[in-house]
Amino acid sequence: MVEMIEGKAAILVIDVQYDFIKEDGAIPCVGGRDMVPRINRLTDAGRKAGIPVIFTQEFHRKEKIDFGRELDGAESYHCMEGTEGVKIVKELKIEQGDYVIKKPRYSAFLKTDLELLLNGLGVMAGDTLIIVGDATNVCVHYTSAEAHQRDYRIRVVEECCAGTSLEEHEASLTAIEYLQAGGRVKLEAMLDAIAKYKK
Repeated sequence: MVEMIEGKAAILVIDVQYDFIKEDGAIPCVGGRDMVPRINRLTDAGRKAGIPVIFTQEFHRKEKIDFGRELDGAESYHCMEGTEGVKIVKELKIEQGDYVIKKPRYSAFLKTDLELLLNGLGVMAGDTLIIVGDATNVCVHYTSAEAHQRDYRIRVVEECCAGTSLEEHEASLTAIEYLQAGGRVKLEAMLDAIAKYKK
């Protein structure tokens, strides 16, 4: 049986921003608002156990010069500097001692200092990243896949993620489980594992 948490752990909260949460946001995710209290339960438990919590925030310049290929598919302009959509939702608890990383692309590893931060926190290849947020089929998926390629153990908490559709949400969770057995987990099981965690 796959251990829920192996080695040290960190929690990654991916892009819980208004453009993905609001119904009239640029890329609304199904059930996005409903997941926020569940993420807060997870991060509260993580902090109590000594697990670092890292939030990411997708961010694009107002000049629209840094989207690259992101607009080739179904997405419109989103997470633009100076808009409400770029802001992390106020209901999400960010506390002193947590970390926030701005990112320009789907993967939280690409062109950010995430791996340097993780290494500084003592979370290395072979350790566990607990991943939640928006969108399951985009930034959560790409971050999980890249974490897997960097030899982290990935645990995506399905009730703490929201996709651009229920079908895309489910398809990405299935793909993540294919990448890494045990990669898709339930919230209550993860909360139980966190309660037993020894850093």
